[in-house]
Amino acid sequence: MTLLDLTPRPSVDGALASLPVAIIGAGPVGLAAAAHLVERDIDFVVYEAGDTIAASVQEWGHTRLFSPWRHLVDPAAHRLLEPQGWVLPSPDRAPTGAELVEQYVAPLARLEPIASRLRTGATVLAVSRQGMDRTRTRGRAATPFVLRVRDAAGDVSDLTARAVIDASGTYTSPNPLSSDGLELLGMGAIADRVTAALPDVLGRDRARFAGRRVTVVGAGHSAANTLLGLVELAGDEPGTAVTWLIRNDSAARVSSSPDDELPGRAHLGGRVDAAVARGEITVVDRFEIVRGSIDGDAAVLVGNRGGELVTHVTDVVVNATGFRPDLDMLREIRLDLDDVVEAPARLAPLIDPNEHSCGTVAPHGFRELAHPEPGFFIVGMKSYGRAPTFLLATGYEQVRSVTSWLAGDTAAASTVQLVLPATGVCSTDQAGGCCS
Repeated sequence: MTLLDLTPRPSVDGALASLPVAIIGAGPVGLAAAAHLVERDIDFVVYEAGDTIAASVQEWGHTRLFSPWRHLVDPAAHRLLEPQGWVLPSPDRAPTGAELVEQYVAPLARLEPIASRLRTGATVLAVSRQGMDRTRTRGRAATPFVLRVRDAAGDVSDLTARAVIDASGTYTSPNPLSSDGLELLGMGAIADRVTAALPDVLGRDRARFAGRRVTVVGAGHSAANTLLGLVELAGDEPGTAVTWLIRNDSAARVSSSPDDELPGRAHLGGRVDAAVARGEITVVDRFEIVRGSIDGDAAVLVGNRGGELVTHVTDVVVNATGFRPDLDMLREIRLDLDDVVEAPARLAPLIDPNEHSCGTVAPHGFRELAHPEPGFFIVGMKSYGRAPTFLLATGYEQVRSVTSWLAGDTAAASTVQLVLPATGVCSTDQAGGCCS
């Protein structure tokens, strides 16, 4: 599919000019987009499905991020906060998700230009063009977007916008447990034994795991964080048994390599390796889950292991298999997505997890994020589709470029630079070059 001309127009036509930009999601990236629009003097509304800002981050708030504070604060947000007396926390310290929200995201959301445009408990059910489904073309670019929104009271209404920035993330749409990507056969029977990724095993969710057989499914860093929490829990709670179930012969993404551009991430991998070596974590590899069932009070996972069907019995399953973008609400939007990772087609080669880690992703902006739907952008973690290599600093540069494009500032939108851990500064200009 060919992308439309992306040259910014100097002004917004007619009916669109009086409408706000709609931002979906009030997490760090969505609110960074809001901060940039404040600086550009462009009206906007932020729709957050949760009852509070950054609701998804708060779900895993007990987890420490890999990046230090200096890479976690958007520059425009910093400029808005600083006159209010806000000070960047210890630049070289990596905060937890809860600290990120409490010390940065919440103060940003409380700023009047943002707070007055923020709607919590507002779930965007669908996005389209006013009076047009995706098959109609004539006059499409000059037609307002329409967002179908359910508010906290359950009332549904259609609201219009001049452009849409989808920063809704992926945390609420996890990959299924089955290795084929389909909903697991028998999931209905074991659903109450399955938890989402990054449960608070040492705090809020402790009672669910203490003294039980727990199986963590997945080979990434979310799994590693949970495994280490469970090992600590097992030291305090007799009978707690920890199993790590992966479908490959090793968990390559949980690396303890000294060359990792994020030392905290390498340290995490090293701690998991040590716990496995001490026998505190039992690894079951090459296990491709095909169905689930119940046996008494236990959950049974049936898997293909080396061509043979085998069973694994457990009390609690943690689904740490990664995330995927929720595209259902975008059914009437014209998208150009990569067939594999479901990221914008021009972005996908830059973030391919088989080729890149988060520190080797080239800087990118509105051009790589564009779709055949003018004025519509997916940003943040959702823009990476199924790739797990996202950093907040990347999302901040995405929205800086996108909001510059919305303001008609071609030069600023096209000149993209990104400071990443260990790799220094990457930049691109209209020629698309990159240096690191």
